[in-house]
Amino acid sequence: MISGNCNVEKELKAWFSNAGKAVAAGVGNPIRMDDFVGTKIVQDLQGKVSEKVYLIECETVPENFIQKIIDFNPTHILLIDAAVLGLKPGDSRLIKPELLAAFPAYSTHALPLRIFCEYLAKTTRAKIALLLIEPEKADFGEGLTSKVEASAQKIVEILLRVLP
Repeated sequence: MISGNCNVEKELKAWFSNAGKAVAAGVGNPIRMDDFVGTKIVQDLQGKVSEKVYLIECETVPENFIQKIIDFNPTHILLIDAAVLGLKPGDSRLIKPELLAAFPAYSTHALPLRIFCEYLAKTTRAKIALLLIEPEKADFGEGLTSKVEASAQKIVEILLRVLP
């Protein structure tokens, strides 16, 4: 389940095809430029999705939302985050959590996403995937770079079409 941008919509549509209720959790640091992309995408979805979708702006502490996710009882959990994957800035990949072990362990989050996903998988029995976007800059500062902002807007449009 590793894809390039051209297949992200197709893969997300297939992944959400039997979704009852879904969580879309945006992860990222608001003062680390493109690292904020996951949270920005979720912000842009606010007020535009059905009641079957629970949007969470996790910023750098997704673990703080574990109980709210469990209480929502989702069938699908999508984590959206920036990740250095060696791609072009703004390129994205949809991956299964178990593939996180293949990527570098560097993380700006207190709890590595792999451990977060493992715990959620055990407690919710939901399908979990990560939508990872290649950052251009993760320096201290606010705002996304133009390439990552354009990618974020495309992802918002895709999610509006495929979310339950």
